[in-house]
Amino acid sequence: MATTDEEIASIEHPLLEPDFLERRLYQLKLAGTAANNHTLVCLPTGLGKTTVSLLVTARRLDEVGGKSLMLAPTKPLVQQHADFYREALRIPDEEIVVFTGDVSPEDRSEMWESATVVMATPQVIENDLVGSRISLADVTHITFDECHRATGDYAYNYIAERYHTDAEKPLVTGMSASPGGDEEAILEVCENLGLDEVEVMTEEDADVDEFTHDTDVEWERIDLPEEVLEIRDALNEVIKERLEKLKELGVASSTQPDQSQKDLNRMRAELQELINNDQSEGFEGMSIHAEVMKLRQAVTLVETQSVEALRRYFERQRNQARSSGASKASQRMVSDPRVREAMRKAESFDEIHPKYSKARMLLAETLGLEGGERVIVFTESRDTAEALTDFLSESFDAKRFVGQGDREGSDGMTQNQQQEVLDEFRAGEFEVLVSTSVAEEGLDVPEVDLVLFYEPVPTAIRSIQRKGRTGRQTEGRVVVLMAEDTRDEAYFWISRRREKEMENELRELKGLAPEIAEELDDSQQSLTDFEGAGESGVKVDGNDENTDAVGDSSSGSEGVAAGPGLQEFGENNSETGSNEESGDGVDEIDEDVETHEPHAEGDTVAVVADQREMDANIARELSRREEYDITLETLDVGDYVLSDRVVVERKSVADFVDSLVGGDRSVFEQVGAMARHYSRPIVIVEGEGLYEQRDVHPNAVRGALSSLAVDFGASILRTESEDDTTELLAVIAGREQATADREVSVHGEKGSKTLSEQQEYVVSSIAEIGPVTARSLLEEFGTVEGVMIATEEELQDADGVGKVTAERIREVIGSEYTG
Repeated sequence: MATTDEEIASIEHPLLEPDFLERRLYQLKLAGTAANNHTLVCLPTGLGKTTVSLLVTARRLDEVGGKSLMLAPTKPLVQQHADFYREALRIPDEEIVVFTGDVSPEDRSEMWESATVVMATPQVIENDLVGSRISLADVTHITFDECHRATGDYAYNYIAERYHTDAEKPLVTGMSASPGGDEEAILEVCENLGLDEVEVMTEEDADVDEFTHDTDVEWERIDLPEEVLEIRDALNEVIKERLEKLKELGVASSTQPDQSQKDLNRMRAELQELINNDQSEGFEGMSIHAEVMKLRQAVTLVETQSVEALRRYFERQRNQARSSGASKASQRMVSDPRVREAMRKAESFDEIHPKYSKARMLLAETLGLEGGERVIVFTESRDTAEALTDFLSESFDAKRFVGQGDREGSDGMTQNQQQEVLDEFRAGEFEVLVSTSVAEEGLDVPEVDLVLFYEPVPTAIRSIQRKGRTGRQTEGRVVVLMAEDTRDEAYFWISRRREKEMENELRELKGLAPEIAEELDDSQQSLTDFEGAGESGVKVDGNDENTDAVGDSSSGSEGVAAGPGLQEFGENNSETGSNEESGDGVDEIDEDVETHEPHAEGDTVAVVADQREMDANIARELSRREEYDITLETLDVGDYVLSDRVVVERKSVADFVDSLVGGDRSVFEQVGAMARHYSRPIVIVEGEGLYEQRDVHPNAVRGALSSLAVDFGASILRTESEDDTTELLAVIAGREQATADREVSVHGEKGSKTLSEQQEYVVSSIAEIGPVTARSLLEEFGTVEGVMIATEEELQDADGVGKVTAERIREVIGSEYTG
């Protein structure tokens, strides 16, 4: 197709660098809608969703002012967006800032005040909102990249709720190449983010077609060696036997080892119900179920990955089984003779895995015979990524690209390491990138000659993301390796079916925007659900009073308005005025957070939560309530500080029992530290089944509770659930601050034990006699040394020490160490 001068013209705007962005009509159309409505933008990977968001951001900052926030799920993607925005926007680089977990909360709070554009991971923004470190009041545009993640408890949902509530002039853009497998999933994303418009472009659209190229998917079938199948079959025999036991318990209907994940989830739910009803079979069955899941992971590795990946997995399982507090499932699995034989066979297998051989051959064809320059290999397993990188490096210049999480025997990559590898790959400094799923979503890696799937991907979303790495500007090739007669084949059919469904849904979605808006309105799940959102945001009820152009005084404010908006990115819009007004009140909020004091009128209750408690929803839920002012800190003592005298340690029933029998810090040490710094320490034990955990005798649990109350002066409170705990904390904090007029004060530190406490600790560890008897012995003999040299008869002179206890003490002290 011939291109005209108009088609290759650049986009001009006061906040855009001249001659930087190619003028693409489809991007301008999408940006026009998104600049005037809370919009879900669906655009195939590689066609510039980020450019659409950039255009909307430029227009909002120019016309409305305030600041812009862009959220992306991974640190590399956040950094990539920041680099692009710094190149494209005529805004000082220091005003375009990156927020990730690598930046301290204090620095983020300070940077937020002076930033114009913030790029961030959602978890960081969620934490800063819960902890009142930032305010969204003057954010005039927020972008949720890869917005299909906005389901369940993902941080996007909380941020969107807060944004529509807190922002004075909100505008939301959601971006995804694959928003969901059906209309219901897409509606859920729209509802969670407060979107009322859906704009879809497919590769079939005329405006898009010239920028895309067909990408055919080739399926390479792989035959596994007999030795590998023998390992697989041995593990499946063990799975079958364990499922037989679950069948006897009435939760499994079949003993076939290739049970669907749906069936396994159903079994787990039924076992949990047995546990909730105090039936011991539930605990036995849950342990067997856990072993089945471990064995299935081993089967998946040997079938679809490699024997090397299985060897690494087995090694981790052996180490876990040897560790203190190891689960019975791990111990039972590694001790089974058939599993041990499978481990031995895996150790002795020294052939090249056929998938490795095929991968090397395909790379040789692409990079050698065909003169290609770059290849990406995707795999589900980090173990495979590392082993495959080592293997391919013997013939090609290959580097791995994995996530940041560390795991025994498998080091992650830091953000800087990830960025360095991507920069080198873009610059052509090496030719093969072996990546786990971290590179699937949106990362701007260069066009490649081959995308190789080491295994099929069982979800349409991830498969579409991956195929977007090729075929952008030139013809590309996608090859999927599929092991015959394995789970690869099942994933193959699932992947094909779901991708077809996705393609059909996207086509249908193009004409569904009015119906979606109507359904959102009818179910009251639209913007009006967000408190205060209707004051300056989009109306979805057809009210014409708020649909004038931006800047028109009749629109009521500089909120979202209607109109195509294409003229806003024309060639002669330099006279467009800017509104420098932005939300205020941030300083006042920050001052309250710093001092942890209630407002003067006493209508705000302060709660300081430990940042590690963000795994629960308690702090998040309290932050939604106007009367609560939440601050997140890394607390040395306790989980929640509710006043200058009340500190709370929250433990699930499982955590509580675990802290009695092992762990880095026992509950007695934790509560002892609390009692040294707060006069009213509280332990909340959350959940049911306290006396049915880990085969610990109920009297041992009762003894621990008694010791915490009597010896440490702690109040022990029981709650049924996380919600129950939330309400209890709210009541205690309100009572302390509103009724007793006390302020929150974080003054606890772990600190060093006093000499007396250290002496008690040493003596109490002898034969597990406990702190009370330890104090009695020290009072009787005066020193630790005196206790150690006392005879069995002398020991019985101490209060609480009888003949049996004295014998145990002497046995521990006087017996020869055998190692």
